[in-house]
Amino acid sequence: MAEAPWLTIIGIGDNGLDSLTPPARMLFEAAQTIIAPERVLARIDCGGRETIAWTFGIKETLAFVMARRGTPVTILATGDPMFFGVGATLMRHMDAAEMRVIPSPSAFSLAAARLGWALQDVAMISLHGRSVHGLAAHVQPGNRILALTSTGQTVIEAAQILSAGGYGRSAMHVLEHIGGPDERSKVLRADRIAADKPNFADFNTLAIECETQPGTVLLPSVPGLPDEAFEHDGQLTKREVRAMTLARLGPVPGGLMWDVGAGCGSIGIEWIRAARGAKAIAIEASDARRTMMARNAIALGAPGLDIIAGTAPDALADLASPDAVFIGGGVSHDGVFEAAWDALKPSGRMVANAVTVEGEARLFALHAVHGGELIRLQVSRAEPVGRYLGWKPMMPVTLWSVTKEQA
Repeated sequence: MAEAPWLTIIGIGDNGLDSLTPPARMLFEAAQTIIAPERVLARIDCGGRETIAWTFGIKETLAFVMARRGTPVTILATGDPMFFGVGATLMRHMDAAEMRVIPSPSAFSLAAARLGWALQDVAMISLHGRSVHGLAAHVQPGNRILALTSTGQTVIEAAQILSAGGYGRSAMHVLEHIGGPDERSKVLRADRIAADKPNFADFNTLAIECETQPGTVLLPSVPGLPDEAFEHDGQLTKREVRAMTLARLGPVPGGLMWDVGAGCGSIGIEWIRAARGAKAIAIEASDARRTMMARNAIALGAPGLDIIAGTAPDALADLASPDAVFIGGGVSHDGVFEAAWDALKPSGRMVANAVTVEGEARLFALHAVHGGELIRLQVSRAEPVGRYLGWKPMMPVTLWSVTKEQA
């Protein structure tokens, strides 16, 4: 007979113990050690049990809980612990059989109920303990966004991002202490919040109705952002080639990509934008380009881009194994392909682009050994020639894509 879980995580609302179902209340009454946020402990009577205020970060929480592994511990967490919550984090470090999770309605569910929004039509994200700049990846005309926040300041920072991106007309609903006796709701335009910086309760859920203003440059959710969206010094994979490259790389949820010779970071940034939870490591030797890359990642909603200083192949050592690799520069350098190919996971995708004769020759040689697909792209853009238009050709790009066979 399986042993009972030693860790219990109970979702609780802002109205304290009144939010618990009878089974959850029974588990609370049976608890020996309770870990909970200070504001939760202030609202409930824990009797003579050991109580620990959750004032430390998630790493410290994980270390504390794991140090008591096997000893009964109960965590009270707001809402649904498995929806951007502590339950989802702890589950990555232990077996599911060790944990019992009793959810309450999430902040997303409560907010959708208040606003009359269908959850399946809403982007649900967390800005709690994460960079608020991740919001930018979800800002699209007509999109509705529900976001968990860290403090009232998060709302102001989100408003500033919306206003800077041409979405100052967006309605921002701030639902404070939702589900509790102090619940209240405010709705203001993003540009008003950005300018006036009003005070909001730290315990809030943010709901956004995205609305553009005239002249706003739209940033599509599919790969192929306008070249003007990136700060660059000319070292940029152009829009048409970038869209083709990303299609061959095949972003997948949670997938990791290496961008070798990343330049301004356009490929890694678009990989992150293209799939839920996608991650990218950008390797770049130039200090100036790494600085540009960091600014691009923040502006375009990919603040998690991992930027590595160095030159391949040396800089590739000890990096996590990727699901895909893009070599945008240096494919003809000794050892670059070999190091990336060895690290690539079975069935992983590799794409390498070349614009020089030497780089193209290297791709032909690799294709002869490993197979795959070779494509030569020649893009021309219409530009003024006096009073007329003429085709201005861009430099041809040779693209090699290949899938690593199962070992």
